[in-house]
Amino acid sequence: MARLSIFNSPFLLGFDQLEQVFDKVSKNAGEGYPPYNIEQIEGATLRISLAVAGFFKKDLSITVEGSQLIVHGKQQDDSEQKAFLHRGIAARQFVRKFVLAEGMLVSDAHMENGLLHIDVERPEPQDITRTINIR
Repeated sequence: MARLSIFNSPFLLGFDQLEQVFDKVSKNAGEGYPPYNIEQIEGATLRISLAVAGFFKKDLSITVEGSQLIVHGKQQDDSEQKAFLHRGIAARQFVRKFVLAEGMLVSDAHMENGLLHIDVERPEPQDITRTINIR
C-alpha cells in the first residue's frame, strides 16, 4: 500500500527532505535510554544534557553525520575482574540520535556530575529579499 504524504503538494517545492527527517525522528522516538533534557541556555544556544552516570569520557563519542547528531556510549565490561555480590548497574551501550536543522552547529561538549552536556548553536535567520528580472 502506498503511503500518502503531505509533501506531495505542487506548492511545497524542495520539502521532500522533510519527509526523510520525520522518518528519522519517528524511528528514534521509542528510545528511552539514556534520559535527556533540551534547554535554551542563552540566545540561540541550545543545550542537550544526557544522563550518563557510570560512563567515562573515553566511553562516549559524539559525531555529526549529515543532519544527525549521534551520541554513542559503550562501557568497558570489567565484570571478569570484579566479584559482584549484587549487580544492579548494568554496563549497557547506547546510541542516541538527534536531528539538527540546517545550519545548526555543535559548539561544545563537556561532562559534569554524571551529565554529558552538548551545546548547539542555532543560526539567526536572515530575511533575504531578491528581485528576479524577467527576460
